[in-house]
Amino acid sequence: MTGPHDYAVVVPSIGRPSLYRLLETLAGQAGPRPAELVVVDDRPAPPGASAAASPIVLAALPFPTRVVRTQGRGPAAARNAGWRCTSAPWVVFLDDDVELLPHWAQALAEDLRAVPADGAGSQAQLHVPLPGHRRPTDWERGTAGLQDAAWATADMAYRRSALEQVHGFDERFPRAYREDADLALRVLRAGWRLTRGERVTLHPVRPADDLVSLRAQRGNADDVLMRVLHGPGWREDGDVPTGAFPRHVATTLALVGAGAAVAVGRPREAALAGAAWAFLSTDFLRRRLLPGPRPGDPEFGAEARRMLVTSLAIPPAAVAHRLRGAWRVRRGAPAWPPPVRAVLFDRDGTLVRDVPYNGDPDRVKLMPFAREALDAVRAAGLRTGVVSNQSGVARGLLTIRQVEDVNAEIDRRLGGLGVWRYCPHGPESSGADCACRKPGPGLVLAAARELGVEPYECLVVGDIGADLGAAVSAGARAVLVPTAQTRPEEVAAAPVVAADLLEAVGLAVRLAGGTGEPAHPAPGPALDPASGTGRSPAAGGTRR
Repeated sequence: MTGPHDYAVVVPSIGRPSLYRLLETLAGQAGPRPAELVVVDDRPAPPGASAAASPIVLAALPFPTRVVRTQGRGPAAARNAGWRCTSAPWVVFLDDDVELLPHWAQALAEDLRAVPADGAGSQAQLHVPLPGHRRPTDWERGTAGLQDAAWATADMAYRRSALEQVHGFDERFPRAYREDADLALRVLRAGWRLTRGERVTLHPVRPADDLVSLRAQRGNADDVLMRVLHGPGWREDGDVPTGAFPRHVATTLALVGAGAAVAVGRPREAALAGAAWAFLSTDFLRRRLLPGPRPGDPEFGAEARRMLVTSLAIPPAAVAHRLRGAWRVRRGAPAWPPPVRAVLFDRDGTLVRDVPYNGDPDRVKLMPFAREALDAVRAAGLRTGVVSNQSGVARGLLTIRQVEDVNAEIDRRLGGLGVWRYCPHGPESSGADCACRKPGPGLVLAAARELGVEPYECLVVGDIGADLGAAVSAGARAVLVPTAQTRPEEVAAAPVVAADLLEAVGLAVRLAGGTGEPAHPAPGPALDPASGTGRSPAAGGTRR
């Protein structure tokens, strides 16, 4: 890597103030600048609200920058949405709570030049600053553990071709936990190598409440998925420490045994089990408290209270989350990406002729092969839905009743679809005022939820870039069926282009069979979910 356009930066964020410090340190780099920066706003829309959360607003930066919204689907999904709308040969993933040293960009360039031809990625050396005047707290020590973590995406550069080969991050990992280890294992097993670079990135300890260590036990559910996907040796293969779970099991069994003995009137057995629980719990508390602040330190009292409460609660919580994870994958888990289970169609220009702002059911004309395509999808056992922008409502050109009358006529002619979702807002409402309009993910996420499938189990079929942008932001797969109104840059940016609806649903049927075809953007002009078009200078705004 030698030039300013060889890498893109992707930052998933939930709007923490530390994001702006990261961007400040990125903008101040003297070395090669990124081709673009994509900040993925992964804050969920307010429950039951039509409006999204207030947008992340970025100051002017010395490189192309944009914000993509994914509405709270987790860091794996956010990173996927980010890298799939870029086109640089390298993608650098940064967490929104790291800081870059002044010569980071130059060190990154040197690290990437050192990656061998069969190398897929380069990991930074993370440095966690700890207090110098006292021993670190449990939370500070846990954060410092990132310094030894393998393939942590706090600062990890991946070759685009490797990401495409393994289809990116597995979005079934909903937290910032194990999704990076899973990706690294799949990349390594695909025949690539991963290297550790020389660049150093700061990872300050972010503020946390007293129960953060208890909430962290949810990751035990993800460990079950790791075992299912990668086998019993996944920890050794992924260079992941064993952890304290075996002791948590013993502690929980002692507690349950004591309660059961009391319930059946066996006081001696209850006392023995209770003593075992007390010993294991005290030992766990001791292991966590002794390395921390000492008596006399201002932080000692609060840390002691935190450790007492969480040390008693963590073992049963860890076991409960592990059991929950086992129940979730009790029937196994397919390789990533899983088979398609639903096909979501755009309406105007895809299923029916695009009559601008049509409110008359008598003017409905089906696109060629529309009925045959729907019949083929249903015959394959796939669920169906429609996701459509209807800005005529906001413009005063249509009423809700007219939109729904036209929808009902289309539904009748096509033999019935599983769900209809449309956005009545106009282009000026996109962002803080609207959580649904394509190319945002809202319609796709809502349709998937109503159909009882995950977004990544959906294939979106549309005729313009906004349809595909919605798919990228939602984590769905996508195929473009161009019409005379489809812009050339939208065709160039499309992940897959089909000649007609029958060819498009043929892809859906193959993906339903678990063929592993990605149906995600390939190298070349990248799709911009923020505008729904290719990033050509000729690209304009979205239609409808």
